[in-house]
Amino acid sequence: MVGAKEKFGSFIRRQREARVIGLREMAKMIGVSATYMSKVERDEYPPPAEDKVKAIAKIIECDADDLLARAGRVSSDLSEIIKRHPVELGALLRTTKGLTADDVAKLLTAAQKVKDK
Repeated sequence: MVGAKEKFGSFIRRQREARVIGLREMAKMIGVSATYMSKVERDEYPPPAEDKVKAIAKIIECDADDLLARAGRVSSDLSEIIKRHPVELGALLRTTKGLTADDVAKLLTAAQKVKDK
């Protein structure tokens, strides 16, 4: 998931450059100015709004939830899901604290099997 200490801006710049996408091209694709995009990549500005982060994720072929986490956010659809079962989902999320990524993946697999029944 989220890399050790790499900031949002430097991560997206590295991913963009690895895909040989120009700064101006990326900015145009997500509907912002190149100046703004440059400042985001230099971590001079905070990450953009959720819709822009999701658009960046698609362009750089990164998981949107991972990129949102790097931006210090969670997807707005998760809030709606949690509101449907706040006690249970709150407890579930708190229970996962301290688990490894593999442990969480096992829980996900188990939950998907229950959902598919």
